[in-house]
This record gives sequence, structure tokens and C-alpha cells, in this order.
Amino acid sequence: MEKELKNRFFMVSYSCELFYKANLKEFTVKLLLAEDELSLARAVSVILEKNNYSVDVVHNGLDALDYIENESYDAVILDIMMPKMDGITVLKKVRAKGNSVPVIMLTAKSEIDDKVTGLDSGANDYLTKPFATKELLARLRVLTRAAAVQTDSKMHYGNITLDSATYELTGPAGNFHLASKEYQMMELLLKNPGTLISTERFMDRIWGIDSEAETNVVWVYLSYLRKKLVAIDADVEIKATRGAGYSLRKKEG
Repeated sequence: MEKELKNRFFMVSYSCELFYKANLKEFTVKLLLAEDELSLARAVSVILEKNNYSVDVVHNGLDALDYIENESYDAVILDIMMPKMDGITVLKKVRAKGNSVPVIMLTAKSEIDDKVTGLDSGANDYLTKPFATKELLARLRVLTRAAAVQTDSKMHYGNITLDSATYELTGPAGNFHLASKEYQMMELLLKNPGTLISTERFMDRIWGIDSEAETNVVWVYLSYLRKKLVAIDADVEIKATRGAGYSLRKKEG
């Protein structure tokens, strides 16, 4: 009897662990760290990941702008002095497009004017290098709590709505709760309507650069989404362009 109870307890514990690992990504706060000092970027990203944050890291302003425009982040840590495009310019371009993602600017100790300019350009907070890890974590907790209250969780295109809080895709004829990767693919399409997104980009952004998954998994998940769009009577569709990628477009006629 005791052995049987132990076996049942083990199976329940193991099942809970698998469920937690499978769904961890859905509950993790997602950050972008834009820092051109490689050693600092590596150290900060390790600390953040140990504190259960999901972190994308870039090392120049152009990549930072591209990631912010094409991904959904809970907060951004943005260094001011970066190659290709400085952090202030990145921030101004982001705010000009109506993106209200919380931003912490990283500044050098003597750059008082940069702090003022950053705050005037739409930064939510700033940290002076070198900074204490505990302070960064505390400021991130404040920013992400505020964003959770203020952010509109719904995206719209045509007659469909995607809710980031519930992962529900809704149209005139009903709704579906999307699986994690379905949601991420639909989100990427909705944030870039009419824009071709290559299979490689889907793989890198959703499965990860080091993923061993075959590229045909992209087609499989897109086919799931296509069927759901038809079922909810959407007036938009996912179109394939041979050799180029996929795009979300309004139906003709």
C-alpha cells in the first residue's frame, strides 16, 4: 500500500513538473536588453534569466528597433551609447509609432543631459552605470506591474481580435484558445499585416536559433491557424508567397 502511494505521488509530481516546464514561457516576463558592451550584456542577461525573466539580447540600436517593432516585450533595457543607432533615437522612433512599452535607459555616470533627454523622449526610468543588480530588478518589477495594469491586451485586424491575456483568437463566428506557438505566430503576423515573414524568421523568433525542429513545423502551425480563421469567419487570411514567406492580408472582394 505504501509503495503504491509513493508511486502515485511520484507520477503526480512528475506530471506537474512537465506541465510547469511546458507552460513556463506563457507566464514569463519578456525583456529586451540592448547593450553593446558584450561582457555587461552577458552578465545582466544571466542574472535576469536566473530571476525567471525571458531575455532577448541585441548589441546595436538598429537591431533594438527591429526587435521592439516586431516582438511583444513587457519592458526594454536600452543603453544610450550604441553603434548604428543611439538609444535616444531608438526610443523616439518607438514612441513616435505609439508603442508604450516600458523603457529603462542605461547611462554613463557623467551624462546628466542624456538622462534628461531620455526622460523627455519617453523613457520610464533610467539607471546609471555601474548599477546594482538588486536595483535593476526592483525597477523592473515596478515597471512590469504598472504595464500589466495599463496595457491593452487586444490586437485587431479586419474583423478578428487576438487577446494576449487569454490567447483567444476571436471573429464573427466564434473564438479559439490558441496554443503557445500558434499565439506567437498569430501575434507576429498581426503586428506586421501585409508584410512577408519568412520561414526562417518564424523559426528564429518562436522556436529559437538553436532549435532542432524541422522548418516544415512552420507550415504545420500556419495550417492550424488558417483553419481557425476560416472557422471564425475571418475577413483576413494567411497568404503564402513561394520562396519568400507568409503574410496576413485582408481577403479580396
